[in-house]
Amino acid sequence: MAFRLVAKGYTQRYGIDYQENFAPVAKIKTIRILLSLAANLDWPLHQFDVKNAFLHGDLEEEVYMDLPPGCNFTRDKGNQVCKLKKSLYGLKQSPRAWFGRFTKSMKFFGYTQSNADHTLFLKRDGKKLTAPIVYVDDIVVIWKRHGRAIETTKYLSREFEMKDLGDLKYFLGIEVARSANGICLSQRKYVLDLLAETGLLGCKPADTPIEMNHKLCEGMDQEPTNKEQYQRLVGRLIYLAHTRPDIAYVVSVVSQFMHSPNVSHRNAVDRILRYLKLAPGKGLMFSKNRDLEVVGYTDADWAGSITDRRSTSGYFTFVGGNLVTWRSKKQNVVSRSSAEAEYRGMAHGVCELLWIRRLLTELGFKPGKPMELHCDNKSAIDIAHNPVQHDRTKHVEVDRHFIKEKIEKKIIRLPFVKSEDQLADILTKAVCSRVFYDSLTKLGIGDVYAPT
Repeated sequence: MAFRLVAKGYTQRYGIDYQENFAPVAKIKTIRILLSLAANLDWPLHQFDVKNAFLHGDLEEEVYMDLPPGCNFTRDKGNQVCKLKKSLYGLKQSPRAWFGRFTKSMKFFGYTQSNADHTLFLKRDGKKLTAPIVYVDDIVVIWKRHGRAIETTKYLSREFEMKDLGDLKYFLGIEVARSANGICLSQRKYVLDLLAETGLLGCKPADTPIEMNHKLCEGMDQEPTNKEQYQRLVGRLIYLAHTRPDIAYVVSVVSQFMHSPNVSHRNAVDRILRYLKLAPGKGLMFSKNRDLEVVGYTDADWAGSITDRRSTSGYFTFVGGNLVTWRSKKQNVVSRSSAEAEYRGMAHGVCELLWIRRLLTELGFKPGKPMELHCDNKSAIDIAHNPVQHDRTKHVEVDRHFIKEKIEKKIIRLPFVKSEDQLADILTKAVCSRVFYDSLTKLGIGDVYAPT
């Protein structure tokens, strides 16, 4: 029987025996961008697991630990303690110490740390490119030339105890299926476990995740529901939304009532689960399009919240024809017009495109032409190009200057798109089933488990 020594980290005090305890973890959207590149360019994806990762960290603080029960180092145990030189499981700074040690090792081997995502490391030599990305103790490596990957694998195996898991197939509860047509991400097992846990495996499926024209709001005259259970379910749905953009809007809605949920809110969560029952294997498909163009769609639903009349904005972004990032979020302030709401949402979409541009530039794929951000509001587009409309833009003045600067530098373009072709519509409101499924097809969301 194997035993693991675990420190009593709950007795640590901030500023005395630990400082920072946050360990950077890979952004899921970075991983999706890498998967889109791999699908388009036929790059291999490899996975490693670091054994006992937290034991590799070097402690910067002076930390002492009581002797473990049963240890007889000396006859006089008295007030003796252990002075730790390396991190242990249980210590608050262990994740940070491990990542610091890993970063130091990668830089020593010639890798540079990405500024777009600090968990991504890059090494480029001519046409060779190797890019490991770290999520706690899981490492995914993408490479352009096989020789460099072998060198990196041997070096990491010497530095740390590693387990080679082969081609990427399962990562953080996400199933990765690769074929000649591309790469598919899904969380089928996660969905089935969630349905089994809630007793809804045999429920009647729903065709959409939320009712059209729903009236969910705070302060509804309804009896409260189990708060802890509600928060746990919504938390699990938030994680599921990493591969299911079709539930992004409704998850953002139900997460607004975490502090005081009632029966109507719980019924909305149950409807999401019944929708998942319809196709538990549905997920993202990264196709081979031989194109690395960056395109975005942004939309906003003006004064959509009946609680505080704030607008909901959302965006989709594509790299190489594949959906890589999305967001649905209620805006922080009330907008006085639909153009103002659209403009605030547009600013968020521009920020996302700029981040993608920076990441692709580091990977050696800087966009060669302005990135397109499609919007279906002509007034918002006019505001972006016209610097004189003071009365209409005084509430979004900073956003206006920010967007206009990027347009003048030819970093982005704002083409108009018809409302019926606006893909981001499903991130801002509950639409009918016809519009909903038409959008899912265009977004590349499918079910590899569906019978043919």
